[in-house]
Amino acid sequence: MIRVTENLALIKDLLAKSALKAQREPGTVKLLAVSKKQPVDKVFEAANAGQRDFGENFVQEGLDKIEKTASLDLVWHFIGHLQTNKTRAVAEHFDWVHTIDRQKTAVRLSRQRPPEKPPLNICLQVNIDDEEAKSGISPDALTALARAVQELPNLKLRGLMCLPATRDTPDEQRKPFAKLRELAISLSANGIEIDTLSMGMSGDYDAAIAEGATVVRIGTAIFGPRI
Repeated sequence: MIRVTENLALIKDLLAKSALKAQREPGTVKLLAVSKKQPVDKVFEAANAGQRDFGENFVQEGLDKIEKTASLDLVWHFIGHLQTNKTRAVAEHFDWVHTIDRQKTAVRLSRQRPPEKPPLNICLQVNIDDEEAKSGISPDALTALARAVQELPNLKLRGLMCLPATRDTPDEQRKPFAKLRELAISLSANGIEIDTLSMGMSGDYDAAIAEGATVVRIGTAIFGPRI
């Protein structure tokens, strides 16, 4: 039997140790529990153990969980590829989107965000390793997209996200995360302030935290194998 509460405590302890090793305060690293393909009862267990931020890759699955956990004070992050015909549902129900790489998608989200809700938090996904099979904007086009998103009234640009190619050693794992951090510094130099680096998963969170990750996305290490 997967014990979500125990797994969650272990992961939080490991993230804290990585932060301290990087001479950072543990509180500067947020755990995003990736609950995709997991039953909602595991979300309830994690929430009862104090977890508040959850990530979903599929819109309908996420909407179902948001509805079933409406009585809880949870923060829902959309972390999958967002099709234009699904933007309304995401704009209406999620709190964050980590995977914006086109101005068109951002414009739709801004237009469809309900006026009574706070601005939708946005991370721009960067194709940090220039992989053809992965989504994400190229680093060269990032500043222009960031400026465009920054001007949209119902969105709040929070930061950058990446999903790098798999690497075998900690030193190699750090390289793409360092690139994303440098891109964030470059945005700041151009007057675009952000506070979020969404990077690192179960196999490379230590390298990501060493390079400044503020959000680490971890799923199966908390919830067990996906259905």
